[in-house]
Amino acid sequence: MRRLANEIDLAELVALFGGELAGRQPVRIRRLASLASAQADDLSFLSAARHRSAATRTQAGAVVVSRDLLDALPPGVGAIVVENPYAHFARIARWFEARASQRSNRVGIHPTATVSSEAKLGARVFVGAHAVVSADAIIGDDVMIEAQCFIGDGAQIGAGTRLHPAVRVLDDCTLGERCIVHSGTVIGSDGFGFAQDQGHWEKIPQLGAVRIGNDVEIGANCTIDRGALDDTEIDDGCKLDNLIQIAHNVRIGKHSALAGCVGVAGSAVIGSRCMIGGGAGILGHLQICDDVVVSAMSLVTRSIRKPGFYTGVFPMMPNAGWERAAATVRQLPGLRDRVRALEQAMRNAETGSNLGPDEPDSGE
Repeated sequence: MRRLANEIDLAELVALFGGELAGRQPVRIRRLASLASAQADDLSFLSAARHRSAATRTQAGAVVVSRDLLDALPPGVGAIVVENPYAHFARIARWFEARASQRSNRVGIHPTATVSSEAKLGARVFVGAHAVVSADAIIGDDVMIEAQCFIGDGAQIGAGTRLHPAVRVLDDCTLGERCIVHSGTVIGSDGFGFAQDQGHWEKIPQLGAVRIGNDVEIGANCTIDRGALDDTEIDDGCKLDNLIQIAHNVRIGKHSALAGCVGVAGSAVIGSRCMIGGGAGILGHLQICDDVVVSAMSLVTRSIRKPGFYTGVFPMMPNAGWERAAATVRQLPGLRDRVRALEQAMRNAETGSNLGPDEPDSGE
């Protein structure tokens, strides 16, 4: 983690982000670090009881911590006491990153960039080396377009958004404010639309676009396809990991999170505040209601209309039921042996002398 050019007092961080001071004061902070590696001018965080032992040994100057874990900190360590240390630390980390990085202060157009005279650029925009901004594109204030990005005709990028190197935002697609898009992602590629006719495929033009809301973060090498007729939509606050495929006409509700390698087929609808585990697949035209969690590597084959935690491949079912079924599967080898023993006993009974179980065979 880069260091701040100038130290900041812990009390100043509380003034900026809230919380309650505890432990040693004053503490001057210059860097963020883990509990294990932190030193006297570092700020760390403790959010789970399983890290209590690491906290007891930390040499951090201060720790963001919940009240019920405050007693785990060594004497002489400062603290910011909050309800949700992890989220609070994340807000502080974003502030640190912006101030520790000189890149956030860059403005202007690199000499090798190509910016159409018909594009509209806001204030304090940065366009990096070999980037292209096409005709009728609208770029908001404080946007950072890194090297080798491509912005298509009529595309719109909201204020404060950052595009890492080699991002492609194709024609007529829209990103909201304060978004982050990582390298290699393509927004607005053609959806997979083909009609079969007498043994060959006819391409269906993809005439929609992609509309992405505010405060969305998209990982590296994702593909978000434009709609066939209507737009593909990703609402405010969504977070997408790396290597995700979003097909045409998909809609994703506010503040949903998709982990790496998720694939969402065409026209599927995902509600708000959903969490989709890594490698999961969602079939086309299905609907997932708000507040659903899908485990990693699961395959969603039918719509989910009740909030909950879901796991499995065939069939998809509530997680608690899947765990019971999985427990039964683990018992199958023993059950098979018992069934075989019973079958053998039945065959012995059918071919035996009909003597009682305690009667000796006469030998006749």
